[in-house]
Amino acid sequence: MNEGRPSRSSNPQSWVKRLSNLFLEPKDQEQLIELIRSASERHILDSEALAIVEGALSVSQMQARDIMIPRSQVVMVSRDAPAAETLKLVTETAHSRFPVIDDDRDDVIGILLAKDLLTAVVNAGEFDFDLRELLRPAVFIPESKRLNVLLREFRARRNHMAIVVDEYGGVAGMVTIENVLEQIVGEIEDEHDIDDDAPILQRDENTYTIKALTPVEDFNEFFEVEWSDDDFDTVGGHVVNQFGHLPGRNEQITIDRFEFTILRADNRRVHLMRMTVLPEVIESEADAE
Repeated sequence: MNEGRPSRSSNPQSWVKRLSNLFLEPKDQEQLIELIRSASERHILDSEALAIVEGALSVSQMQARDIMIPRSQVVMVSRDAPAAETLKLVTETAHSRFPVIDDDRDDVIGILLAKDLLTAVVNAGEFDFDLRELLRPAVFIPESKRLNVLLREFRARRNHMAIVVDEYGGVAGMVTIENVLEQIVGEIEDEHDIDDDAPILQRDENTYTIKALTPVEDFNEFFEVEWSDDDFDTVGGHVVNQFGHLPGRNEQITIDRFEFTILRADNRRVHLMRMTVLPEVIESEADAE
């Protein structure tokens, strides 16, 4: 019945396709990234698309603590602040959302949207309003919250901000949907972006987030060290040199008493790092002698 007609199993092209799928199918995320980078090297994928794909894959490995704005950097509105003071703060900072606190910065009672405030002022026809009536519920998340889960919840709830709390229930910082998206598409800068003014952000007593383009001179002054800037002008350049290769996300290296973890990088350079100050080794009397 089938004489003269080759079966599918005997089709050479079919077997080539199957073998190709067998050898090219990635076994884990690391192999998938290598495959994507190979596609970029062969100009199948451009560098920007590669960076976005890598960013999307890395989001599932990162937690809220890795990207949160620390509490000391969060602009908060006091519930009992005079109306004029609140309006001044909103207009000067030009943010769209503000955590509102009661007695202290650990007691966040809601979120104030600038558009709600402006609407209330316009409707009242005067600079007077009841702040409590304008508050929207605050969303609280643990520091360990995975960014891919957080992004999914942001989209489902149509929420743009979450308050990050530590293991004791205190406010550790804040994460916005923009912070998460920046891990995928890179920095989203606007005229109100203040990251350039704070290239080194302290997360807790011994942990910092550092922009790779931070000048070595500024790093030395901040941490009271004497790294040479003869060969490299930036902290990122110095760290990459110590790696001996362009590191990827989550790669770690210890330099002196500083442990660096790469938070964001693409196939061209490192963008953001987490740095932990390690405890100094105290020499024993025997070693000292």
